[in-house]
Amino acid sequence: MKVMGVGNGAREHIIAKKLAESKYKPKVYWVGELRNPGIVKICKESGGEYEICKTTDSEKVVKHALKWGVDFVFVGPEEPNFYGVPDKCVKNGIPCIGASSKLAKIEMSKAELRRLQWKYDLKGKLLFKTFQTAEEASKYLEKYSETLTWLQNVALKPARQAGGKGVKVVDDRHIYLHDEKDRFKKQHASWLEGYMKSYSGIEDKILIEEKVWGPEYTLQCFTDGKVVKGMPLVQDNKNAHEFDIGTETGGMGSISGPGIILPFITQDEYDESLKIVDSIVKAIQNEVGERYCGIVAGQMMITEIEGPTIIEMYSRLGDPEALNVLSTLKTDLIDICYSIIDGKLSNMNIEFEDCVTVVKAIAPKGYPDFRDLAKNHPIIVDEEKIFNEGCEFYWGSADLRDDGSIITGGSRICEILCKSNRFEEASERIEKCIPYVKLGDGWGVFHRSDIGSSQLLARRMDVAERVRRLYHYRLEKGILGKRFDWLPGFGIVDPVAILKKSLWG
Repeated sequence: MKVMGVGNGAREHIIAKKLAESKYKPKVYWVGELRNPGIVKICKESGGEYEICKTTDSEKVVKHALKWGVDFVFVGPEEPNFYGVPDKCVKNGIPCIGASSKLAKIEMSKAELRRLQWKYDLKGKLLFKTFQTAEEASKYLEKYSETLTWLQNVALKPARQAGGKGVKVVDDRHIYLHDEKDRFKKQHASWLEGYMKSYSGIEDKILIEEKVWGPEYTLQCFTDGKVVKGMPLVQDNKNAHEFDIGTETGGMGSISGPGIILPFITQDEYDESLKIVDSIVKAIQNEVGERYCGIVAGQMMITEIEGPTIIEMYSRLGDPEALNVLSTLKTDLIDICYSIIDGKLSNMNIEFEDCVTVVKAIAPKGYPDFRDLAKNHPIIVDEEKIFNEGCEFYWGSADLRDDGSIITGGSRICEILCKSNRFEEASERIEKCIPYVKLGDGWGVFHRSDIGSSQLLARRMDVAERVRRLYHYRLEKGILGKRFDWLPGFGIVDPVAILKKSLWG
């Protein structure tokens, strides 16, 4: 058997590892834009090959798949999905674990996701408005922010998936700061318009959503288009520094367990989240007329307004979230892949270890805002010592050169994972491993020491309990999901009705 993967990060490293560990003993082939040292080693040991390739170039990716004669392709990151790599594979008779470009719109276009949720009246949605220019956004805010209170406290985002970049949350409840925050909204809308010029194929540039608060978590799922099977929940930590301070990144680390839920998420909330993700899969399939074949995930939050709520959708495994779930996966990944391809996922009993996992990423200074500064630094890692501490090591944005040296690629260098019965123990074991990763030229690295700590976990649990009391109260009163604004001289205004009218007249 021959299998092929696409992508070159830590997520792809563990995908390659799980494929190689299969009872079928496949030859593993891979394409990536950097030569990930861990995947290169897996390919060599299995008798496969690794080639440098632009992963969004569907022609070149499929050319390699045909040359190697692989049985199926597994796409790791989102961009190859957006650019139609799965479409091209299937067109050439190669099964692919990856969402087609039309199906992947639920991730690529945050605006299309919101429209889909409101069109089908799905649970877990937010009020939103999209714009093509900053001028349009500014005029709308000027006209309605005094009458629609949700426009005062908002999240401003690029309307396309942009790796966590460009998201700003504005809390405008203080009247003495209103003018300043209003100026900031307009300035950031202008920045978003400029930033989105680098992305083609999407009309919407700026997305404004109502601001919500609560604990975030990710529900990753396997799907064959007929059923959606959930994996254990994972909580990712996107801010660069301890206790959620600093710029948002692709993810500085994550936790999962025990079992399929997290300490601050209930089983009922898991079940409701799974129904929401399933409803979105069914809706997008109905819209585009294609079968969803691969991975789907909901980046979610428990909110006072909706309970379990969709913040974003993924058309692939998360990074670092993939490490938490795949490291505990007991079922053969190749068996799961074939059950997806054959449309028989309902027959699969997918099992995971009952433990907790902690992942911490190590990144070069300069990441995420100044990636050019974070590139081309020599990496020195003592993998044996990391293994002796009871941890697993996965290469991320690292490039193996012909002379055997490894240099940074500008993003997270690596991710270290530990499985345990206790979050604190797993976190402490990883901390012992941090000195074993350094840069040979003295350039600095950083990580988040608080991930998996009792202090951070207590904060998550406190927020979860506070928001849970609020949404349970709304549920009991029959007003979950309802919004109301009160205007002097007008009375009650329904912002949902206004939104629906603006979408469909």
